[in-house]
Amino acid sequence: MPAALPDPLPDEVLQRRAILPHKPAPVVLTGDHVRLEPFEFQPHLEALYAISNGSPVTLGERSVGAYDSEELVWRYMFAGPFDTLEAFEVYMRSQTNAPNGLPFCVIDLPSGSPVGVANYINNVPDHLKIELGSIWYSPVIQRTPANTETTYLLLRHAFDLGYRRVEWKCHSLNERSRRAALRMGFQFEG
Repeated sequence: MPAALPDPLPDEVLQRRAILPHKPAPVVLTGDHVRLEPFEFQPHLEALYAISNGSPVTLGERSVGAYDSEELVWRYMFAGPFDTLEAFEVYMRSQTNAPNGLPFCVIDLPSGSPVGVANYINNVPDHLKIELGSIWYSPVIQRTPANTETTYLLLRHAFDLGYRRVEWKCHSLNERSRRAALRMGFQFEG
């Protein structure tokens, strides 16, 4: 006897597929430590470049000296590091122009300063699926609550909108990203 088919999804779930936009709508998400703002070239571009290009960074009482941006920020990303602001702008423009994604500038609430970028990418409303990706932070904010809260805000918003699956993909050699995803409850699928 063949296995029974699973029950169909409820109508209200299926209706979400018809109303979710292909490009996520811009929204500001605020937590206790960070605020996520839809990326804007003004005022975010120059500040994000300054905190991700290997130059010393100070944020309140935290600071890092000159660092290897390839090693600490860009190694497992699709592009970078960027030698010029103009090259960084081209990279960010590709993210803002993505037809099925939305980049957010991560703002550190205590200082009001940009500290990184997180994106909704690969949005597929027909499957009620969206992905978190192209996530990076300045070394000055790494290993703080910023990534955990950013991920929580993005997950909460996606599930509130009606998505049923949120994916996190990372380079197989990016151990920090893999550990972070597992720590936050994502399941490894191979």
